[in-house]
Amino acid sequence: MNRRNFISITGTFTGGVLLLPDFLHAYGSQNSLVVGEQCVVFVQLNGGNDGLNTFIPYDNPLYYDLRTKIALDKDVMVGKNKGMAFHPSLKDFAQMQQNGDLTVIQNVGYPEPIRSHFRSQEIWQTATDSNKYINEGWLGRYLDLQCKEHQATAGINLDTIDNLALKGFEPNSITVKDPNRFKVKSDKEENVMLSDNPQLDFVRKIANSVTEGSNEIQKALAKSKAEIGYPKTGLSKNLEWIARLIKGNLNSKVYYTSLGGFDTHDNQLAIHGRKLTELNDALYSFYKDIKQSKMLQNVTVVVFSEFGRRVKDNGNGTDHGTAAPMFIIGGNNKGTILGKNPDLTNLDNGDLKYEIDFRSVYASLLQQKMNFDYSKIGINNKPVVGLFS
Repeated sequence: MNRRNFISITGTFTGGVLLLPDFLHAYGSQNSLVVGEQCVVFVQLNGGNDGLNTFIPYDNPLYYDLRTKIALDKDVMVGKNKGMAFHPSLKDFAQMQQNGDLTVIQNVGYPEPIRSHFRSQEIWQTATDSNKYINEGWLGRYLDLQCKEHQATAGINLDTIDNLALKGFEPNSITVKDPNRFKVKSDKEENVMLSDNPQLDFVRKIANSVTEGSNEIQKALAKSKAEIGYPKTGLSKNLEWIARLIKGNLNSKVYYTSLGGFDTHDNQLAIHGRKLTELNDALYSFYKDIKQSKMLQNVTVVVFSEFGRRVKDNGNGTDHGTAAPMFIIGGNNKGTILGKNPDLTNLDNGDLKYEIDFRSVYASLLQQKMNFDYSKIGINNKPVVGLFS
């Protein structure tokens, strides 16, 4: 069994008690904590969020002409700014932007776009070209180089499944469903010498990652508490956990979670409104929590989806498209709108043409938030100008 296959078997630890042989628990501890106060929180919107009904070109007549069934009335839109406005469910996004804490990056995508959910998510998570395939995620590659000795909690994925973005050669991240239940311990102490078998040693390293990660998470939770009320939704709970881990000085560089339900081929107005409400309420609670703790300058939230939707509606919803906006909250972003408003007169077979490559956003995050040379993990795009102060 090679290490990659072993990771695929053991990579997800989703709460409860994980039982491991005692000899694995006895494998020694290593130095933990990645140096640096900055961290990035990713919220992935699965299913292809309709960017044109999220951040809306309300003063463009073509928006209403092409979306006769699902266009929103401009009177209900909020946060009007430079010809754009937020969906009414995103009233707190508008407030965060007014506070100077939210930047919208327009028309984000990549060349030769793929309209398959799985493949497009894979492209975003590996940061490769649409015709290339690799097994390690862009954040996993970063953590492999950032962590000279493996650190189990350098990356935390709050979800029920692993995320390819965090997969590297070393066990530097953990997937957890419920941090409060993620407790692993051994009742016995045994002296175990390293073997001549590198695969066995790697198994021991994986096991040590689990116990080390569990211990660090419990320590962070013991130092923190939820200081504001969060809505009772899955995303809110995950962001509440992330806030507690940050405030408890877990010192992870990367946190990741997701929200599904954005594949709105049918009944879009109702479904999309509910999903954006869940997103808005969860993120605004997290924002207030972190800001009240005076940590917002050190925490950057990135909200994105694998693609947008087609410009013209299909009668009751929208089909898979290409470019869409990204949202950056906190981290001393400039609280502005970057990029041109969507050009509805110059489409690519009915889809928006991308203006900003998503890897340029990654380059900005790596360079300005993580103090890391993005070219070392194969990203060649130049950072977005004007994103952070």
